[in-house]
Amino acid sequence: MTDAQAEVLSGRVWTEFCRALERAGEVVLRERSPATPLDRAEGFRYLARLTREMLYSTLDNADPDFPRLHQLDLTKIGADNPDNVYLSATVRGDRTYRITGTRGSIAYFSIGSKANRYARDGTMASTGELSDRDLAVDADGRVEIVASATPHEGNWLPLAADSTSLVVRQTYLDRSTEVPGTWGIECVDGPAAPAPLDPEFLVKALRRAALAVHGTAATFAGWTELFMTRPNELPDFGQEMFQRAGGDPEIFYLHGYWTLEPGEAWVIETDVPDCPYWNFQLDNWWMESLDHARRITVNKHTATLDDDGRLTIVVAATDPGWGNWIDTCGHTSGTALLRWLGATNHPVPRCRVVRPEATP
Repeated sequence: MTDAQAEVLSGRVWTEFCRALERAGEVVLRERSPATPLDRAEGFRYLARLTREMLYSTLDNADPDFPRLHQLDLTKIGADNPDNVYLSATVRGDRTYRITGTRGSIAYFSIGSKANRYARDGTMASTGELSDRDLAVDADGRVEIVASATPHEGNWLPLAADSTSLVVRQTYLDRSTEVPGTWGIECVDGPAAPAPLDPEFLVKALRRAALAVHGTAATFAGWTELFMTRPNELPDFGQEMFQRAGGDPEIFYLHGYWTLEPGEAWVIETDVPDCPYWNFQLDNWWMESLDHARRITVNKHTATLDDDGRLTIVVAATDPGWGNWIDTCGHTSGTALLRWLGATNHPVPRCRVVRPEATP
């Protein structure tokens, strides 16, 4: 009998998994995290969401020979974009995949291959990228992409030896009129049928899931603590850290931490570069975007610019009646992100805290 079989038969594998998840709870209770009932509740919900997603990706959608593109519609990780439809699939670098679908009318599309090491060192490095700029679309709007280690004619997405996943980003400007594409994936050089569940696979998968929950939560809590060193700003902290964690190379990221006393508003003023897409969003301390049913984001299409073409955003508990109001949703602190996509210059906003009766 193998060690893995013994762990499964004894139930030790499940006990260790549950204990590892218990240790992940320490991230929510870390010293600098906000000790309010709302923030703590959201922190534990965040761990539950991560657990669901990591179990799915390491157990039920973990076979790179039989991948499925999975929509990340409920899990919120690392300042997820409210305008995005995210899809992901598990792959391996020595296989060849065919991704087929329709482009749709959504404003922006990109697909990247990633080396996901969140469970180990909190990184998800890019190993290949393909975006609208290079995408060939048939006359009927259909697209075929080949992902492989060796170059391929047409739409080719490079894979590397350590590639573990694909990430698709489809970005809305206007949800009321745009339609995202529909996509599927198949491995073209794998086995004909999946193998039965292997106890050794189960043991490794549960360990990976628990490590990924803890590693992901700790990584972005560490980011928030970095952002806290410059409160109520949106500075350029450097792009390398964000790219190493799986960011889109087309995007320039301006992350920040905000904190407001009752009755205060955070005012953000900036020039707007000429680019296909930009957005601002408000997130909680765990870097989850806030409730999408409320006014927590604004983008190139939905924003109203000032008479001089500049952008003014006002983050406050209630609408002060000027600027583009963003709702704090009952929070007194959290994180935020301004994205410039495809821009050649990247303005850094001027930020200030004012009282609600202040004029712009």
